[in-house]
Amino acid sequence: MMPRSLSQTGPEKRRFTWPKGTPQIIALLLVLLVDSLVAPHFYQVVLRDGRLFGSPIDILNRAAPVALLAIGMTLVIATGGIDLSVGAVMAIAGATAASMTVAGHSLPVVLLAALAAGALAGLWNGILVAVLKIQPFVATLILMVAGRGWRS
Repeated sequence: MMPRSLSQTGPEKRRFTWPKGTPQIIALLLVLLVDSLVAPHFYQVVLRDGRLFGSPIDILNRAAPVALLAIGMTLVIATGGIDLSVGAVMAIAGATAASMTVAGHSLPVVLLAALAAGALAGLWNGILVAVLKIQPFVATLILMVAGRGWRS
């Protein structure tokens, strides 16, 4: 490396850079602003009979299952893995809860059974990957395919 002259050793000019994701956040804020101008009642939340009603509440209710899946997938991807069976595990747990509810079991029993079904599916994937040394892509693909017919 060539030595620099004294005139070049001064502080470099710093340029302002926008943080990553700034255009997306600006676009979201613009959409929300336009929506508030077009339909001012859109953001209104009302409390009736001890329950919240309104468009934001509806959006949150509909987004909750996808958000839960996204949290699970974020944990998997953050650890450098891959899991194709997340939807199947959710379907297995949901079908377990539905069938036990129809059978007349109490809510705590239904919730515990659904959590146990999901945990067993995760344990199965864990055994395939960690103990039997099957590639995570193949192991989770197995449960994804098997999970479709498991509780149908």
